[in-house]
Amino acid sequence: MAVLENIRKRTTVLILIIGLALFAFVISGVFSSDGFSDGKVGSSVAEINGEEISIDEFRQKVEAASRRYGPQASSMQMVNTVWEQEVRNMVLGQQFEELGIDIEQDQIVNYISSNPAYSQSPQFLNESGVFDANKFRGFIADLKTNNPAQYEIWLQEEKAIIQMAKEQTYFNLIRAGVGATLKEGEFEYKLANDKVDLSYVRVPYTSISDSAVQVSKKEIENYISAHKKDFKQEEARDIRFVYFEEKASLEDENAVKEEIVKLLDDTVEYNASKDANDTLVGFRKSTDLAAFLDRNSDLKYDTIYKAKNDLPAKFADSLINLPIGGIYGPYRDGNFFKFSKMVDKKSKGSVKASHILISFAGAERANPEVQRTKEEAEKEAKELLAEAKKTGVVFAELARDKSDGPSAPRGGDLGYFQEGVMTEKFNDVAFNNPVGYIGLVETEFGFHIVKVDDKQDIYKIATLAREIEPSEETTNKLFTDATKFEMETADSKENFAALAKSKDYMVRPVNKIKAMDENLPGLSAQRPVVQWAFNEDTKVGDIKRFNINNGYAVVQLTATYKEGVMSPEDASVIVLPKIRKDKKAERIMEANKGKSMDALAKDNNVSMATASALTMQSPTIPGAGREPLVVGKAFAMDKGITSGLIKGETGVFMVKVTNKEAAPKLDNYSTYANNVKAANESKVSSAVFAALKEAAEIEDKRSIFY
Repeated sequence: MAVLENIRKRTTVLILIIGLALFAFVISGVFSSDGFSDGKVGSSVAEINGEEISIDEFRQKVEAASRRYGPQASSMQMVNTVWEQEVRNMVLGQQFEELGIDIEQDQIVNYISSNPAYSQSPQFLNESGVFDANKFRGFIADLKTNNPAQYEIWLQEEKAIIQMAKEQTYFNLIRAGVGATLKEGEFEYKLANDKVDLSYVRVPYTSISDSAVQVSKKEIENYISAHKKDFKQEEARDIRFVYFEEKASLEDENAVKEEIVKLLDDTVEYNASKDANDTLVGFRKSTDLAAFLDRNSDLKYDTIYKAKNDLPAKFADSLINLPIGGIYGPYRDGNFFKFSKMVDKKSKGSVKASHILISFAGAERANPEVQRTKEEAEKEAKELLAEAKKTGVVFAELARDKSDGPSAPRGGDLGYFQEGVMTEKFNDVAFNNPVGYIGLVETEFGFHIVKVDDKQDIYKIATLAREIEPSEETTNKLFTDATKFEMETADSKENFAALAKSKDYMVRPVNKIKAMDENLPGLSAQRPVVQWAFNEDTKVGDIKRFNINNGYAVVQLTATYKEGVMSPEDASVIVLPKIRKDKKAERIMEANKGKSMDALAKDNNVSMATASALTMQSPTIPGAGREPLVVGKAFAMDKGITSGLIKGETGVFMVKVTNKEAAPKLDNYSTYANNVKAANESKVSSAVFAALKEAAEIEDKRSIFY
């Protein structure tokens, strides 16, 4: 708000800026195809295997999703959520069309009847508590006639149901072809149960320093070329920025503090209409605190009593020790200066209690499943009361097992509550008995075994607060500093970092920004910055100032990355450790060729170690880590045999098999075969869609519109 206010005050500057912006817009419209679109670019948000997704329909779905999720989700989160769903629907939809998969009305009803959201809804159940398709059809027919708006929502929901039903049919067809033989089951069994013991020597790769292994750019290029699939990159951008944060100066803080101090005591002010002085009552003597705080405080009067742990931890002791009418302050709490006044105290005014509810048929809010009579409920409650009072009985466990109340999963815990919150009889038991009391009370809800867990003193405190905000002078200086820095760096783009350093500004880099990113570290949600960085007219080195929340950011584009294979420079952080490891392995193996295990250990200053009961399914060697190749080699050797040098994950190994234990043979491996089959079936939907998506030609145009 302060930034906007200051822009309003700079009328002359603003007119000039607007004039220049309009001129730039007109010029850019003449020379740029983006200036006055012929409508063709905006017709679709994506093209998948030659089929377009309409931008108009996409926007409608984003708006609908935003209404469903509410303000807790950002617009870009909704765009990306809808995008993922649209890509899935279209990629799979093309498969459905090719295979002729369709869903009839009866299949839709069958699908709905298996969905708990519908099949367990009371309005669709018959007298036996079973889903009634006719009731459901009647409900939809009634919507169509009497509630067209809700019927339109249902039609959209129906589309989603049809899509899910088609997916279910499609993936079930694929799962039907997934199986596992008894031989596969046997193999799975042996992987988990065949065991090997070994002794080993490991020369770790860390025995050679990284600096001792030189890797050339050509070697990195060759590695990338041989592993192109592992080094794919999306189109991306690097930026750096200086953030000019709108925050109060020390002078501003002192001014706010002085203002709030003046409000503490009465002041005399001249009233021109009466030609006399008026006495303005201060916070200390005010008898109408609500009205006073409404006029003078940035935080309104909170009439709710609070316990000590609900007050600011740093000041709680000082506040609760105030006498009635006593004032504490001024003190700084977060971004406020405050005075606090003790209005009232209630000793043990908040109670923490637990209960076990035994309801009965006809009691208020009773679960329909509860069939016991009032007499039966009272008898059961008295028995539970006796049980609860026994030494060693955990009340919470008893409540979890026996209570009919909604607090049962929490062990009957009702938390802290103040007078008047609970029904009258329950309230009286809780507040009129000491901590530790366990007793029985009847209310309109049933019979309660009540346990008083704790009591707290509570306090009503009125707080006069003033927010610490930057002054007009501070915001003007911020605007001037940001604008000046933008102009100076624009004149000399290469000196962005040097100029920032000379002014003690912090330069923050953000690397590998993707076209649809929204949140930038240090700036939060700044979609305009991302759009500018990806604009085809923005070149490396370009600088622009952005108005952002609480200030400005002067941003420079520092690098661009095209979609494709990473460059050696970008991939080096991943490739260098791999090549170094290979070179270290070669060096260690060359230096220790032909040595025995004892000699290998001695010459490399390492110890021989042992590992037992290793399996192929869990090839982790204690003290060395996961080593599938080493363990696999050991399983291929006979007992008593010593291997040659083996290039492992963490070092070069030499192993000796000291024992091998084959798993006992089973009469039938069907259980293991079924496990393999189930595991494969569980991966069908995700693996098939991932494969289809990777094979699809997807042209993503979202960044043009969002």
